Amino acid sequence: MLILLGISACAQSDPSRDVADYRVVYKGTQGPGLGKNIVFIASDHEYRGEESLPALARIMAKHYGFTCTVIFALDEEGNILPGGSNLKGLEALDNADLMVLFTRFSDFSDEQMQHFDGYLKRGGPIVALRTSTHAFNIKDNPKWQHYDYRYNGPKTAWKDGFGENVLGETWVGHYGTNHKQSSRLTIDEAQKNHPIFRGVKDIWVQSGAYTAEPKGTILAYDQPLNGMTPDSPADDTKKPVPVAWTKTYQIENGKSGRSFTTTHGASEDILNEGFRRMLINAAFWAMGMEKSIKPNNNIAFVGPYQPTTFNFEGYKAKVKPADLAGWDSLIMPGEVVKKKGK
Repeated sequence: MLILLGISACAQSDPSRDVADYRVVYKGTQGPGLGKNIVFIASDHEYRGEESLPALARIMAKHYGFTCTVIFALDEEGNILPGGSNLKGLEALDNADLMVLFTRFSDFSDEQMQHFDGYLKRGGPIVALRTSTHAFNIKDNPKWQHYDYRYNGPKTAWKDGFGENVLGETWVGHYGTNHKQSSRLTIDEAQKNHPIFRGVKDIWVQSGAYTAEPKGTILAYDQPLNGMTPDSPADDTKKPVPVAWTKTYQIENGKSGRSFTTTHGASEDILNEGFRRMLINAAFWAMGMEKSIKPNNNIAFVGPYQPTTFNFEGYKAKVKPADLAGWDSLIMPGEVVKKKGK
C-alpha cells in the first residue's frame, strides 16, 4: 500500500526530546564483542539504511556480544526520517569501538559534529556504506564546511570533504543504470586471503554501481549486470570498477585509524550472504579483531527482516526507533510513504 505524507527533510523535532528517543540499543550477552560498543548512524534518503543498519546491529549484538546503538534522524513527531539531519546522541561515539556510517548529505548540529569530529581525531575505526562517500552537505557552516563533499577551501587536506579525506573517495556518479542494473562483486586476486573475505563467496547486490577511484587498498571490484537477478549477464560495455576498499586515515591533530568502505549496502543488498559476511568481517577487521573472523561465523538475521525495496521516494512511515527494540520486532514495520516537499 502506498500512502502520501507531506514532510520536510529539514523538520526539527521538539528540542526537549530525550536522546533515547533517537536510538535503539541491542545489548549482547556473550561473545568476543562483550564489553565493546558499536555505534550505527542511519540517515540516507534512498537506500533504506534505516533498515540495513539495525539488522546488522542485531547480528553483531546477538551473535557476538557487542552493545550496538543505532541512531536515527527524526521528524517533528519523533518518527524515523530517512535523510534527515535532526538527531541527537552522537556522544555515544565518545566510547565507541566502531562507527558504522550510512548517511547522505547530512548537516548535523554543532554539538553532534563535535562528537563526530572527536571520534575521527582519536582514529576511531569506521565501516562506511554506499552514500557515506558523500555523507555531508554542510557548506554553509564555516566551522564544519570542510566535511562537505564538494569542499575546495583553504584546508587542502580536506578537498572533497570527509569522503575523500577519511574514506578515500567522495561522490562521483552512478556507473550504469541504478534500479535496472544489479552488481556482481569480484574479489581482487591479490586480496583473496584478506581477513575480510574469510568465508565470503558469491557476492551479488541489487543496488547499482558507483564510479570510484579510491585512495586506499582496493579489495573488490563491481561488475554491472544487465538485469536485477544474480544470473543476469554482465554489461560488456562497462569494465569492473572498485567497490570495496580499506584505508588508514588520519586527520590533523589526530591519531590514525582504519576505515572500510563499500559503495553498496542498500536494504536488499544485505540479503546476499556473501555481501553480509563481508560487512561483518569488515567490522571485526576495522576494530583489529581479525582473530575473531571465522569462515563459518554466524551471520544469520536476528528476528524478522523484510526490507523495503530501495528508492528515493518511498520508505516505511511513522516508525519510531522504539518500534525496532528487542530481538523479535519486525524490520521494517509501517506502511510505505511517498515523501512530498523538500
